[in-house]
Amino acid sequence: MRATVLGVAVASLVVVGRLYGLESMPHPASAELQPSASQADTAKVAGALTDTVGFGGRTIGAGDTVQGPVVVLAGDLHVQGTVVGTAVAIVGDVLVEGGGRVTGDAIAAFGSVHAPPGSVGGRLRSITGTFGPHFAVAEAAEPRRQSTSGALGLTLGWLVVMLVIGIGVLVFASNYLEGATDVLEQSFWRSFLVGVVGELAILPALALLLLALTVTVVGILLIPFAIVAYVVAVAGLGTLGFLSVAYLTGGSLGSRQADQLQARGRALRALVVGVVLYLGMWIVAAAFQWSPVVSGMLRGLALAITYAAATAGFGAVILSRGGTRRDAAKRKPVADEMAVWQTPTPVSGVVAARRPTPASTPRQRA
Repeated sequence: MRATVLGVAVASLVVVGRLYGLESMPHPASAELQPSASQADTAKVAGALTDTVGFGGRTIGAGDTVQGPVVVLAGDLHVQGTVVGTAVAIVGDVLVEGGGRVTGDAIAAFGSVHAPPGSVGGRLRSITGTFGPHFAVAEAAEPRRQSTSGALGLTLGWLVVMLVIGIGVLVFASNYLEGATDVLEQSFWRSFLVGVVGELAILPALALLLLALTVTVVGILLIPFAIVAYVVAVAGLGTLGFLSVAYLTGGSLGSRQADQLQARGRALRALVVGVVLYLGMWIVAAAFQWSPVVSGMLRGLALAITYAAATAGFGAVILSRGGTRRDAAKRKPVADEMAVWQTPTPVSGVVAARRPTPASTPRQRA
C-alpha cells in the first residue's frame, strides 16, 4: 500500500514535469469552441504518461533511446539502451546492463541500483525507510573495506573483554576453571573430539528442548525464556572452555620468575599470557588490514588455531561437567584394582605383612 502511494506521487510529479516540457501546446480559450485542440492535448498527455511510467517492470532494448524520466512501479527497470534523463524504480531494482546508459540519476526506492556493466552519468541512489518527514537516502557504492585502525580497535576491544571475563572467572569461579583445565591437560585429543560432537549437537539439543516444552501449556509459555537461557549457557560453556585452554597454554610457558610467584600470581599470569597469545594472532592479522592477501592468510591461521583451542576447551568442559569433575579423564589402572588384596613386597628391610589366616581350632592342633 505504501509503495503504491509513493509510486502514484512520483508518477504525478513526473507527468506534471513532462507536461511543462511539451512543445508549445495551444491554449484554447474554450474547450467547446476548439475540440480538436483538447483531443490533441489529451493524446500528448497519455503518450507522455505511457512513455514515463510503467507497471510490473520494463526493459529498454539495446539501440533504443527513451526520453526520461522513466519510472517503473513494482518491477525492475532493465536498461540496455539509452535513457536521456533519470531512471527510477519503485519497489524494484534499476539494472543498467552492458551497453546501457543513463544520462541522469539512477534511483531505486525500496530496491537497489546495479550498474557496473553500464554507464550512469548522475548519481546512484537507493531510497529506503518509511513514509514520514524523513527518508533514508544512501549512495549506492562498492562496499568499503574496513580500515586498519578500525580492525585494530575491534580486536583490542575483544582482548580487553576476554581479559575482564577471564579475571572474573579466575576470582569467582577458579575451581571450575581448574577442573576443566585438569581434564584438558590429561586428554587433549579426547576433549577435542568430544567438543566437535558437542558443537554438532547444539542445535538438535535445542530442538529436543523446545519439543519437550511444547507438551504442556506452561512449557509453551516458557519457550522464549528457555531459548535465551540455552544460548547463554552454551556461550558460557564455550567461554569457560576457551579460557581453560588459554590458562593451560599460559601456564606451560613458565619461567623462573613465575615459579617464585604465589599461586594466585601464577594463575593470573598464566591466564593473561594465554589470552594475549591467542588474541595476539588476530591483532597481527588486523595490523595487515591494508593488504588483503596477507591479512586473509593471517586471519585463516588465527581462525584455525582458535577453533581448535575453543573446541578442545568446550569438550573439556563437557567431560568435566562444567568444571565440577576433575577426574573425568582419569582411568583407574586395572592392576591397582586386582592388587588390592595383595600384601606389600619387602623393600629395604621392611617386613611384609602376613596375609591373615583363620585361627586354628584345638582339634586341628591336636
